[in-house]
Amino acid sequence: MKEWFYFASRPRVVRRSLKFGVVVGTILIVINHGVALVDGDFSAERLLRMGLTVLVPYFVSTSSSVCAMKEQARERETDSAKECA
Repeated sequence: MKEWFYFASRPRVVRRSLKFGVVVGTILIVINHGVALVDGDFSAERLLRMGLTVLVPYFVSTSSSVCAMKEQARERETDSAKECA
């Protein structure tokens, strides 16, 4: 778990995830809440759901990046072990 947070907190992972979260989250907010926003429905519950709508793609992007980085690290370890043999 410590390793996951190490990779997830890397600046380039955070930047990439923020970009995906904002872009994809905004699209999802328009799709799911567009009519309510046009009607001026800004209840606390709706704002909470909109915030969660942005967090979901952020965490998906972060998880994907962390998995790719961990896999790349494992491949490097395997390649290094092969070179030493």
